[in-house]
Amino acid sequence: MTEEHPYILYETPEPGIARIVMDRGNAANAQDTRFLYELNAAFDRAAAADDVRVIILAANGKHFSAGHDIRERNHLENQDRFAPVTPFQQHRRPGAEGRMSREEELYTGFCERWRNLPKITIAAVQGKCVSGGLLLCWPCDLIVASDDAEFQEVTVAMGIAGVEWFAHPWEMHPRKAKEMLLTGEPIGAEEARQIGMVNRVVPRADLAEATLLLARRIARQPSFATKMVKQAVNGAVDAQGRHAANQIAFALHHLGHSHAMEVYGLPVDPGGIHASVAKTYAPGDEPFRAPAATKPAK
Repeated sequence: MTEEHPYILYETPEPGIARIVMDRGNAANAQDTRFLYELNAAFDRAAAADDVRVIILAANGKHFSAGHDIRERNHLENQDRFAPVTPFQQHRRPGAEGRMSREEELYTGFCERWRNLPKITIAAVQGKCVSGGLLLCWPCDLIVASDDAEFQEVTVAMGIAGVEWFAHPWEMHPRKAKEMLLTGEPIGAEEARQIGMVNRVVPRADLAEATLLLARRIARQPSFATKMVKQAVNGAVDAQGRHAANQIAFALHHLGHSHAMEVYGLPVDPGGIHASVAKTYAPGDEPFRAPAATKPAK
């Protein structure tokens, strides 16, 4: 990608529908700082457009998203190029304070914003959706998956108790959530539909059209009514303690980061990075190389 070429494309395939397309397929749509701010700006654009009733989130390339781009090294300099959208702006402070602030902005902050947009959102997922990739599809109201889609959580191998926006127990039964986290094994599209994480499964060749048909049907409904439905259902889930549970999990996530910094000098277990890469990428996919490991503290 060049500096002029966006990572995120914005389309209006037909009246009432916006389609946001993640266009970093050469990197399996891995998310660096620029990628996430461009994505958030696209969601804001669609939310502000009076003629948009439904927003589709799609991805170019083989995979929906490989998660966070762990190759990014200059994330603070990159973030300085974008105006913060949350109150959490202490990214340059040392230690856990700075790391936590950045993730409160880019991960939990963005996910909450996207979840609560006043428009209906539909994720169209193909290929692999790994760890941080879950933070892109789970905030959406509906998910349509291709029959080759796989949802996977590999952060436990890195010494972390799940991704930053911890929606696992709300997306599936708690025992299934524990299995997903503890084994790191992927959940296929049909199983994801059976456990309620996914609304529909379609052949990969039909993913774009099937998602557009669903968006078209919803776009015919009165927009104020769809907004109220979304608020009512989201409110019911929040009344069950979703947000409070997320905050606890986020704190534990950062305890994991701090522990790894003490032991390895890195925010995650370096051996776990290599293990998760091996499990996530098929032959021919571009791997994300882990930083060099330091010796454990004695």
